[in-house]
Amino acid sequence: MTEALYAELDRIFAARDRSDMAPTIAAFEAIFRQHPDDARVKYELGGAYDTAGEETRAAELYESALQTGLAGDLRRRCLLQYGSTLRNLERFDESIEVFDRARAEYPDAVFAALTRHAAGHTHTAFADLLDVVAARTDAADLDRYRPALRANADYLRGLDAPS
Repeated sequence: MTEALYAELDRIFAARDRSDMAPTIAAFEAIFRQHPDDARVKYELGGAYDTAGEETRAAELYESALQTGLAGDLRRRCLLQYGSTLRNLERFDESIEVFDRARAEYPDAVFAALTRHAAGHTHTAFADLLDVVAARTDAADLDRYRPALRANADYLRGLDAPS
C-alpha cells in the first residue's frame, strides 16, 4: 500500500504546473483526506501549498510532517523548505531555529544564512557560509587556511552579538 501511495505522490508531483498549483493541491488534498497521518503526504501537500504562495498553510503541514516522523532525505528537504517558508513569513527566529536543527542533522545545510541575512544578521550569515566552506570544501588551497576561515567566522558572529 505505501509503495503505491508514494508512487502516486511522485506522479502528482511530476505532473505539477508551478504556474497553476490548484490541480496539484486538489490531488494531494484528496490523498491527505485518505491518509491524514502519513508524514510524506503532509510534506508533499505542504510543498504544493508553498509553491502556490500559501506559506501559512504550508508551514502548518511541514511542522506536522516533522512531528509525525518524516525521515531521511524527505526530512532534510522538509526542514529546508520549512525554514525558508518561515523566513518568507518573516518569522525569523523560528526560521533560524529550524535551520539550526537542519544543520545539526545535516551539516551541509547553508540556508540558515539566508534567514540570518534577512533578519539583519549579515555578519553571522556570512560566518555560516564560511563554516560550511571550511567543513565541506575539498580543495588543497583551503587545507592550510581552514583554521583561519573558522576564526574569521567566529569573529564575524561576534559582530552581530548583542552588546
